[in-house]
Amino acid sequence: MPSDPRSSKRPARARMTATQRREQLIEVSRGLFAEKGFEGTSVEEVAARAEVSKPVVYEHFGGKEGIYAVVVDREVRALTDALTGALAEGGHPKVLVERTALALLGYIEASEDGFRILVRDSPVAQATGTFSSLIGDVATQVEHILGDQFTARGLDPRSAPLYAQMLVGMVALTGQYWLDARSPKKAEVAAHLVNLAWNGLAGMVTKPTLTKPQPR
Repeated sequence: MPSDPRSSKRPARARMTATQRREQLIEVSRGLFAEKGFEGTSVEEVAARAEVSKPVVYEHFGGKEGIYAVVVDREVRALTDALTGALAEGGHPKVLVERTALALLGYIEASEDGFRILVRDSPVAQATGTFSSLIGDVATQVEHILGDQFTARGLDPRSAPLYAQMLVGMVALTGQYWLDARSPKKAEVAAHLVNLAWNGLAGMVTKPTLTKPQPR
């Protein structure tokens, strides 16, 4: 009697190497952290989605904190490379602002899950820093560029660090808004950012004051 084809065994799936398994767990966890945040994600969910047992997750990362640290570290490095690369090429300050805005928006476009993870308040201290500390590092680079421009325009260069924080913060917050809105297109968003930032800088006065004096 011929055997029932339905009773034949399915071919076994190829076993992953340790490196492949680690990468799979990172990718699975990345999606969960973006979707649910750190607190809302459990080792059980990571294991279930990766189709492994909980001990496998613990073996590779020691727990949820360990895998979260790896995910955040990778995203911070990716965004750092994008932003510092935009500033490293040099050029006219207006062009640098354009590049920085486009670099951030480009990262968001290519790594939506990663950006969602970075902008969440992380409950885990990271040696590599958080999104806010990363933005602060970029602002430090920008302040040197602004300082030169302030001096050239007869403005006080000592205020450059404050304006650098404002400028980079404006780009970062706009990026968070665009993450969900996705309209208008990336280049148009960058153009509007530069329009406000650059034309505002071009029209600055030496000693700005409020229209109405405020009580001390």
